[in-house]
Amino acid sequence: MPIILHIDTATEFASVCLSDDTKILSFEANQEQKNHASFLQPAIKKMMLTSKIDLKDIDAVSVTNGPGSYTGLRVGLASAKGLCFALNKPLITLSTLEIMATSSIEENNQSEFLYCPMIDARRMEVFTALYTKELILVKDAQALILDENSFADYLKSHTIVFSGSGAKKAKTIINSMLAKFSEVQHSAKNMITLSLHKFSENNFSDIAYASPNYGKEFYTIPPKK
Repeated sequence: MPIILHIDTATEFASVCLSDDTKILSFEANQEQKNHASFLQPAIKKMMLTSKIDLKDIDAVSVTNGPGSYTGLRVGLASAKGLCFALNKPLITLSTLEIMATSSIEENNQSEFLYCPMIDARRMEVFTALYTKELILVKDAQALILDENSFADYLKSHTIVFSGSGAKKAKTIINSMLAKFSEVQHSAKNMITLSLHKFSENNFSDIAYASPNYGKEFYTIPPKK
């Protein structure tokens, strides 16, 4: 059974998890976004000591690849790639939105519902997608500016469970009896099943070319001349 190290630093809640097949061997979390970089390596070291497993004995590293915080995504992916390169292990990259949807699906467990994870962006914008219970995409991942008509067509005939930091914005403007708002917190534990599926299919990312999916083009202000 594969032993996989899972890394999630994409949002304000960071966590790492070590699993053997579906069994959780160890878990660490951090809720202070500005400290994700300093949290990560000590947390991984602590997990390995707790589980009495050497890093060289893991079979793969999985990491959230976006969308999410620019800095958080770079911290997580850089650490995952560094470990994979040093240990000669495969890299698994996962969508933050799929992980969030998995958490919401596990909480609600309703096959007739649709699941809409949301990551807060600026003003009324969110990174979001819409999934069935089987994680089939109904609405592609995108950066979306919310208004009162967002998801209106789907809410005519489906209950939608909104979750994540962006759901707080949605709750202020989406007024439908079929809209549910969940406060479930996703974590690296929700990466296990998704990672195992990719591992079983040898669906690995190229360590040299894997890059964060920021959800939209990242802009920087050019330096003054």
